[in-house]
Amino acid sequence: MTRVTDQAVRQDFWRGWLQAHLPAPLCARMSGVALRNGRLVIFAESAAWAARLRFALLELEPDIRAAAPELGPISVRVRPRE
Repeated sequence: MTRVTDQAVRQDFWRGWLQAHLPAPLCARMSGVALRNGRLVIFAESAAWAARLRFALLELEPDIRAAAPELGPISVRVRPRE
């Protein structure tokens, strides 16, 4: 149970961090955030928004690495909202 709780806390941290650092229209198109084996996975609701998110994350990557030096790769995937 602790592992699941820890993962939820980390996901909430990254969701809040991204909302604080990305433009509001881009955040509105994020459909989720997950941590998988040290990899930060950010989901966008369409391929077009995923591309925009990738470009924005390239600019933010130094800040992301400063916030979590132990973080592995960062990736963006498409996952439409339900």
